[in-house]
Amino acid sequence: MPELIRDPCAIWLAVEPVDMRRGIDGLSMIAQQALGKAPSSGAAIVFRNRRGNRIKVLLWDGTGVWLCQRRLHEGHFVWPKSTDTCFSVTFEQWQWLITGVNWQRLSAILPADLQL
Repeated sequence: MPELIRDPCAIWLAVEPVDMRRGIDGLSMIAQQALGKAPSSGAAIVFRNRRGNRIKVLLWDGTGVWLCQRRLHEGHFVWPKSTDTCFSVTFEQWQWLITGVNWQRLSAILPADLQL
């Protein structure tokens, strides 16, 4: 799945959990009505379940909509705590998030003394 999201214009995380039984139409409706994000904008919109061990990614590629799911067998995805309905992450933060690492505690730039 890291290859699916190569260069979206943005990656948005829906802060509130959703019912993972929802498909493209249901998640597109949430994206438009609750989050104010157009699914056809080129941005990746990411939803999670209540337990935090599953995510679904909604992404328009120009000709159609992709809906992908990822499940962690152990642990959970670290999700932002925000008063907003959605939260933007960088591509580097996304890479950490999908592996289950606490991306909020990591920096995408290595300290000068650790750079190779």
